[in-house]
Amino acid sequence: MSIVRIVLWSIGDSHTTIDELRAKMPELTEPSTWLWNEAGERFGLIAFDDEIEAYEHARQVIGKEPEAVEEFET
Repeated sequence: MSIVRIVLWSIGDSHTTIDELRAKMPELTEPSTWLWNEAGERFGLIAFDDEIEAYEHARQVIGKEPEAVEEFET
């Protein structure tokens, strides 16, 4: 059994940009991936299993909790 987390932030009201986030986010082990939507000023993460450290890092860089977090068991 695996755990998949989908985490989304709206960064329009934050002090960071998509480009800054791209530069500061760590590499992820596939199939985990970062999500970017420049037009919508949205940033996110699809994390499989042990990528919770990546979520914590993103939360610290952005400076706020995500707007949406969903967790699924596969």
